[in-house]
Amino acid sequence: MSLQGCDNFPDLEKHNNHMAHVLTPDMYNKMADRKTKLGTTIDQIIQTGVDNPGHPFIMTVGAVACDEESYETFKEMMDPIIERRHKGYKPTDVHKTDLDHSKLKNGIFDPKYVLSSRVRTGRSIRGYRLPPTCNRAERRAVEKIINQGLDTLGGAFKGKYYPLSKMTDAEQDQLINDHFLFDKPVSPLLTCAGMARDWPDARGIWHNDNKNFLVWVNEEDHMRIISMQKDHNMQEVFARWCEGLTKFENALKENGHEIMWNEHLGYVLTCPSNLGTGVRAGVHIKIPLVSEHKLFATILKKMRLQKRGAGGVDCEAKGGIFDISNDDRLGFSEVELVQMVVDGVHFLTECEKKLEKGESIEDDVANLKDLTK
Repeated sequence: MSLQGCDNFPDLEKHNNHMAHVLTPDMYNKMADRKTKLGTTIDQIIQTGVDNPGHPFIMTVGAVACDEESYETFKEMMDPIIERRHKGYKPTDVHKTDLDHSKLKNGIFDPKYVLSSRVRTGRSIRGYRLPPTCNRAERRAVEKIINQGLDTLGGAFKGKYYPLSKMTDAEQDQLINDHFLFDKPVSPLLTCAGMARDWPDARGIWHNDNKNFLVWVNEEDHMRIISMQKDHNMQEVFARWCEGLTKFENALKENGHEIMWNEHLGYVLTCPSNLGTGVRAGVHIKIPLVSEHKLFATILKKMRLQKRGAGGVDCEAKGGIFDISNDDRLGFSEVELVQMVVDGVHFLTECEKKLEKGESIEDDVANLKDLTK
């Protein structure tokens, strides 16, 4: 028997992530000697889930893709992980994409409650390994490809690239504090997966002159594309995101590059949690009364939303300010997901106003349509 057999199966007894709930010794043994064309193994895919038993706030995936073929080569494990994480999305399901921002309705919020708005997604360049296993040459090639595409953008999307290797610590810290730049790789979910190797080589941030359209290069994914502004106008943020993303993708294609995508998984990204649209549309909203109400969790569940502290997934909310975003990525279009956030934020705002007046929200929540059914 191969040394990749039973004796090599990881101890997952105390683990609470999707990979640990799915992977069995028999499944592991069947996949132990497989490799994708670019050399990915099952042990590379599950390493982050082996080293990280769980997370106090969210159910982590416990696995990453190391290249585009990872999802197919190791589908015995990846398919059930995807089905668990994406609420029943089956191997036969087909994903849908819709970047028509004109379909978004009522995307302007009450400025008393909503402090900022953003939409982000990820993209991967076909033919290159993903950040967990790519080598320095691949990472640098991806950086060059992204910059060549961005350099063609003009008008409202004219901007500049800032490599991390040429930034001072103070400059990096300022960009992080401004919520522009990804944080340094301290999270074990990143470091154990191998994404922090050679830091900060070939990593950086590009942003337009107005600093409201950004591209992160070689963090968790080849790129993250973000539209943001410190106000209540999600309609404007989403329109700029759709327009900038489309122009950028077209520029990449004109330069002879393809984006990883297929009809089943949509856009292929490093973490299975981001498959499909990769979209996380979110706002920072001040709801001190709703957030303390016993029905807060019920509202979020019914409306398919998730909450984080304003400082990120590992931060507690302060002053009643939460980051509210869509919980789904796969199985819904971009427009549908952003609309869920818009509708949810309006509902939370109305509930906050009622509680401020001393009124009950129980009937409102009881009559709220449950989008999970």
